[in-house]
Amino acid sequence: MALSASSSAQQARQALADRLGELCRDAGLTGADLAERCEWSRSKSSRIMNGRTPPSADDIRAWCTACGAEDQTEDLVAMLRTAEGMWIGWRRMERAGLKQAQEARLPLYQQTRRFRAYSSWLVPGMIQTQPYTTAALQAIQRRRGLVDDVAEAVAARMERQRVLYEGDRRFAFLVEESVLRAGIGGAEVMSGQLGHLISIASLPNVSLGVVPMRPDRERWPAEGFWIYDAAQVNVELISGYLTITQPSEVAMYAETFAELAALAVYGAPARALITSALDALE
Repeated sequence: MALSASSSAQQARQALADRLGELCRDAGLTGADLAERCEWSRSKSSRIMNGRTPPSADDIRAWCTACGAEDQTEDLVAMLRTAEGMWIGWRRMERAGLKQAQEARLPLYQQTRRFRAYSSWLVPGMIQTQPYTTAALQAIQRRRGLVDDVAEAVAARMERQRVLYEGDRRFAFLVEESVLRAGIGGAEVMSGQLGHLISIASLPNVSLGVVPMRPDRERWPAEGFWIYDAAQVNVELISGYLTITQPSEVAMYAETFAELAALAVYGAPARALITSALDALE
């Protein structure tokens, strides 16, 4: 799934390369002509036009000037930023601290009406308790050597949880049973978190499913992902944060979510698994 998901970013980069190639052809220039005007190698022009090397913003400005298309510069730089934004490494995303990374997602949450979230690692952030979030973000801060703004980041995530109770939004959460048993923060934190899941599952706009651990699964666990309406998917990988907007790829994640949802248990059976995990903490 993760490998195919990267094609959204690749398609965005290729669309930019195609636009730059069109400008060159419309200006009656060859790749060699453009390289001469920009004072760089012919191979660089070729790599950019073929999508093998992403241009920088300065490359785009030089390209547009060489083609007499300065009026296209800002649109093309915006396309570059969009393509770059589809894949963000954690260090880049969190370079200003964890608080900013939490706040950056709030507008997307506010505009979404149907949320689907699957997690094989942790309880999804939207339904975490404050102590659980604190333990999770402290672990990230220490592991990545980030600025210590954990308290502010926790407050931002708790504030974001207000969307659970506002408007006509619907939420479907799926977690692997292992998430209930391999926790963080210690027994007291996990006990509070598991109790919170039982409470959250009682909300009328929330569906909480637990995918049981079993030896004969045909659909294995996947990387954690969020689906926002039918417009966007965000995937959290070990190396970074991926944004997917290609309709065909969004549909792939929606199909995967449906397959995992079919394996999950809900209501009383889900509460039984959560209670069993609670009992194991004693």
